[in-house]
Formats: sequence, C-alpha cells, structure tokens
Amino acid sequence: MKKKAVFFDLDDTLLWDKKSVETAFQKTCDYAAAKASVNSKELEKSVRDSASQLYDSYETRPFTQMIGINPFEGLWGTFDDPGEDFQKMKLLIADYQQHAWTQGLQKLGVEDETLGKELASYFPRMRKESPFVYEETFEVLDKLKNNYTLLLMTNGSPILQNTKLEITPEISPYFDHIIISGAFGKGKPDPSIFEHALELVSVSKEEVLMVGDNLMTDILGASRAGIQSVWINREAKPVSEEIQPTYTIKSLHDLLNILEQ
Repeated sequence: MKKKAVFFDLDDTLLWDKKSVETAFQKTCDYAAAKASVNSKELEKSVRDSASQLYDSYETRPFTQMIGINPFEGLWGTFDDPGEDFQKMKLLIADYQQHAWTQGLQKLGVEDETLGKELASYFPRMRKESPFVYEETFEVLDKLKNNYTLLLMTNGSPILQNTKLEITPEISPYFDHIIISGAFGKGKPDPSIFEHALELVSVSKEEVLMVGDNLMTDILGASRAGIQSVWINREAKPVSEEIQPTYTIKSLHDLLNILEQ
C-alpha cells in the first residue's frame, strides 16, 4: 500500500547525537586535562562509567527508562518539565552531574570537588555548542515534505528535546507534528505513542513507515503497533533475531527508494 506518512526518530536518525555527545566529552575532558594531571580519554571513560552507575541508582530510573532518557542526557539536562517524576529528577540532577564528574576524577586519583563542579557546568555548554546533523538529513526531508505527512517522534524530556531542536532550528519546520515522550507520558517502544501518532496524522497503520536507528525503541515499537519500519543502521550493528525491521538501510537516501516501491 502506498505510504501517506513517515514517522521519524530524532537522535541518531536525523541529528547525529552520538557525535555531539562525544564532542562535548572531548572538549570538557581536554579542558580538565589542562587543569589537572589526567588523561582526557581516560577521564571520559571514567565519567561515563560513573554516570551510568549513579544514574541506575536513583529512584527515578524506572521513569527515565519508560520515557527514554539516557545517563548522558542526564549530564546536560535540567528536567524542569511538568510532572512529579520530572520534578524529582530536577531536584537531584545537579548533584548527579557534579558527582559523575567528581567521581570520574577520583577514579583517576584526582580529589577535586571544585573542578568536578566546574566540569559539570562546562559539559552542558559544550553540548549545546556541538550540534551535528547528518549530511543527508535536509536533502531527504526536502524531497519528502510536499509528498508525505511527516511526524517526528522522539523519546526524552520535552525541555531537553526542544533544546536540541532549538540549536538545530532547520529541522522542526519540516514536520506537521512533533511528539516527545515526556509530554505524552510514555515512550517508544510502548505502542500507545504510535497509536497516538496515527490519530494525529489521520491515516491507517498500513499507510505509514517508521524510520529510526534503535531496534529496541523505534523498530520494536513500530512492530507492536503494526507499522512497517525502516531501521537505519549506519554503523553495521548486529542484526537481532527477535526484532525484525521491515527494511534496513545504511543511509537516509535509501529511504527514497523504499517509498517509491
């Protein structure tokens, strides 16, 4: 059946979020290396490990898993979003950010809480200064915008995801609808967010393609909702036997060929 709408994921599908995070870490860790006797690469690994362990220890972890907020987004988010769970995150997030950097330094033998606090403030600035978009993103969206209803479906905090869109302002105008899981109340792969999207675009599930990079959220969620999916696998990740996309592509350019079928 001919498709009338395309649902897109945001992070690492249209925005190169992974590169943005890596760049922010590199800049922050290089800054730290200039102020203390640490190796920049070793500090990044240490902070990533500390952040992940701390993040999993908080009572908000089930909520962040449901909404889809990872530990490294926690390192630069504010989470002053409506709702009790977001407000719980807001209360602890400054300590989380500072402790992640302070503990990362400690693991490398540097006891400096002041530097840890400084790095916790430095990282969010570097992340905001480091937006990256895949080179084919706008070319493909240009070709689709007049022929399909386009919907953006992204997991995360509304404030944080909107910040990403604000620092790459060219993306939002392409979309007829934008759904952020933290505002909806549940995230991918819960089928309810896909069903909500179908209601917004007023088409049947057979007339939609879901495009995303994450098998466990984008592709699994689409499958649960009965929507055909396109897995964009730029990094040659292993194929899952349990989660099967309808199509697999290496570049967004390949999406155009699928839609022409």
